[in-house]
Amino acid sequence: MKKTPWIAPQWWISRYNFPNSTKLPSKVMLHDTTLRDGEQTPGVVFRKEEKIEIARLLDEFGVERIEAGMPSVSKEDAEAIQEIVKRKNNSEIFCFCRANDKDIQLAADCGVDGVVIEVPSGLPRLKYQFNWSEDEVIEKSCSAIAKAKEHGLKVLFFPYDTSRAEQAFLIRLLTEVEQSAKPDSVAVVDTTGSASPMAIRYLVSLVKNTVSCPVEIHVHSDFGLATANTLAGIEAGAEVAHVCVNGLGERCGNAALEQIVVTLKVFHGLGNYKYNMLSELSEQVAEFSGVPRSRLQPIVGDFAFTREIGMGMDMVTKQPRVIYPIIPEMVGRNTNVVMGKKSGKSSVEFKLAEKNISMTAEQIETMVAQVKEMGIEKKRCLTEDEFDSIASALLQK
Repeated sequence: MKKTPWIAPQWWISRYNFPNSTKLPSKVMLHDTTLRDGEQTPGVVFRKEEKIEIARLLDEFGVERIEAGMPSVSKEDAEAIQEIVKRKNNSEIFCFCRANDKDIQLAADCGVDGVVIEVPSGLPRLKYQFNWSEDEVIEKSCSAIAKAKEHGLKVLFFPYDTSRAEQAFLIRLLTEVEQSAKPDSVAVVDTTGSASPMAIRYLVSLVKNTVSCPVEIHVHSDFGLATANTLAGIEAGAEVAHVCVNGLGERCGNAALEQIVVTLKVFHGLGNYKYNMLSELSEQVAEFSGVPRSRLQPIVGDFAFTREIGMGMDMVTKQPRVIYPIIPEMVGRNTNVVMGKKSGKSSVEFKLAEKNISMTAEQIETMVAQVKEMGIEKKRCLTEDEFDSIASALLQK
């Protein structure tokens, strides 16, 4: 590792991230579930051609594994999965199954590389939703994994609601399933987003000490902790991170692909993706899903690289790492300078230069005052037309 890993041409982050004594996996893979868990966002429906296009972009971006959907949901879903399998380049294609022969047969018919086999493990699920005994969970798990293996499929064992499972049962479940059925990997699943980073570290460590296969991390963001919890899981040894573009997913969403990949690269030197595709990928998923991104959303939100405050405005072009932790071009973005209440002389001069407009010092002073006044009156930033109108009126005088 270089002597100052917190500084690079594309970023400048806190030196207090280093030295980092945490021993991370040498490689962390992405398992993107936008097409399944992302579509479970209330009101979101991806049509067949949209799913195919999202999968194409994910493959080109470099995602190692795409969870293409659940073929039992509809005929169109199954057809989309089959077409994604045909068109894939480098990504492995998995689909999601319940622990029954019908789902697994449908997955095999789609030609996928592997399956995610879910069973409940959390106490609330077993007690109130399924009324299954511990023995029934273990028997169903082993049977389903064995059936998938008969079809030559890779298997990710997905004991969902892991974060609310009783520890003794979780250890028994994982031990017996691995011994009897030998899944290729096991996921720690925080289905209700109800664990803290400390809890996730403990849980991933517990699972890694229980099984010999790779461990994956899948979390939700009910407390806004999805990114932190995914990173905590990786820091505890999870080799695969489950993500959704734009943080889509049930209720408050899943860990956002864009946040995870950039953080892994900048903070830990992990990953080799086409980061400059992130803006395009995010915009396409936002369009197809109909779920707008928050303007404050990290990496892909409108305000992530937008500047209104006048102080330090010259740094936006001279040395953007003074203002931003990463340069916008790294993730396919550009700096956006907006005018409003907080704009100052340097902001207005920057904007005028951008538009090739020349003004006297006196005109600029008047311009600043009028921009501020309009920003206060309208309680927002000015549009380009409003700024141009003020400038035009001043120049005509």
